[in-house]
Amino acid sequence: MNKLQSIRGMRDVLPDETPMWQWLESKFRHIAYRYGYQEMRLPLLEPVSLFERAVGETTDIVSKEMYNFLDKNGEHITLRPEGTSGCMRAVLENNMCYNKTQRLWYQGPMFRYERPQKGRLRQFTQFGVEAFGMAGADVDAELIFMVRDLFRELGILNHVRLEINSLGTLEERREHRRELVKWFEQHRELLDADSLTRLEVNPLRILDSKNPEMQEMIDQAPRLLDYLHEASRDHFETLCLMLDKAGIAYKINPRLVRGLDYYTRSVFEWITDALGSQGTVCGGGRYDGLAQLFSDKPLPASGFAIGIERLLLLIQTVTHDHHPDWHFRPDAVITSELDDDGVQTLMLAESLRQQHSALNILVDCSGAKLKKQHQTALKTHCKYIITLNKDDEIRLWNLSDNTQTAVDEKQLAAQLSKHT
Repeated sequence: MNKLQSIRGMRDVLPDETPMWQWLESKFRHIAYRYGYQEMRLPLLEPVSLFERAVGETTDIVSKEMYNFLDKNGEHITLRPEGTSGCMRAVLENNMCYNKTQRLWYQGPMFRYERPQKGRLRQFTQFGVEAFGMAGADVDAELIFMVRDLFRELGILNHVRLEINSLGTLEERREHRRELVKWFEQHRELLDADSLTRLEVNPLRILDSKNPEMQEMIDQAPRLLDYLHEASRDHFETLCLMLDKAGIAYKINPRLVRGLDYYTRSVFEWITDALGSQGTVCGGGRYDGLAQLFSDKPLPASGFAIGIERLLLLIQTVTHDHHPDWHFRPDAVITSELDDDGVQTLMLAESLRQQHSALNILVDCSGAKLKKQHQTALKTHCKYIITLNKDDEIRLWNLSDNTQTAVDEKQLAAQLSKHT
């Protein structure tokens, strides 16, 4: 018989790990609400055409990585590969920005068919934040402030660095692109196969190449920042001013780019050196041109996304996997040596839960010998072990001071209430 296995690149989050996920998710919710962002819950399935328009048919995401199929009605649908396009679709479809702005956040699984590796899966989870209807650099700075506060709360701020750039407008990029193509054509013999392809499709992406033999030539290439007109320069300078005033250190990286035309002006990434090649922990920026791929009306927008698996990997790496909130710890475990099929044990647990709703009580239903039950209970790192003895005695074992006392049910409830 073949062994049952999960699909490659899609992993289970086991009970030992879920407390860490819940802890991190609570941090996401807290920081989003602190900044006035409301939760959006988006469907996993979207029409393929949404991403063909938004992400581009020639991109790797659409051409190679999406999970596409025909449903029973013959509609071409896909498992979402990212959240921004779906969020924009929901905002436009529901007319959410009619005479108002929107600050939204979402969280959930995304799907891309790519080679699984450390910190990168075929089903991965993203925390995303999107701001709609605001064109200024102030909301771009707000997003960066939010990520800074989140990373500080998670204890990793000293392990990440911020890089920013301006992509200008489409017109400014076209002007820069002409000069960039001339430059790369002059140095065509230095371009690798991937860059030669990008030269025809999107030469801006060559600036993002990691090929060491090309770095000196790329460093001398025309910079987009030098082609910005006054409005884009003012926008970028305002962003820098706000970051300076907030005391946020950053590096201007002229090679920080995005591969799609709808991205405009501010772009930023938070990067770590603690995870090897998987260094980008958060990517964000402004995408004012996206709405016009679906609507006649422009809609300025800015946002960021964080891959949760990679973020958890970073947190575990820099904290050495120690945190009190990352482990399930019941307040009390009830054990028993009575031969009553667990009736009295379960009724005692029910009584205590009804009296103290904040108590986490675990009942041992294993039917094992009392010594084995105690060994199992100790592994949970609980505060108390409650035992029902054969002589109808209740014994309370306080693990904080290693004392054991005989109590009745009323005394037991009173003692446990001190920890609710």
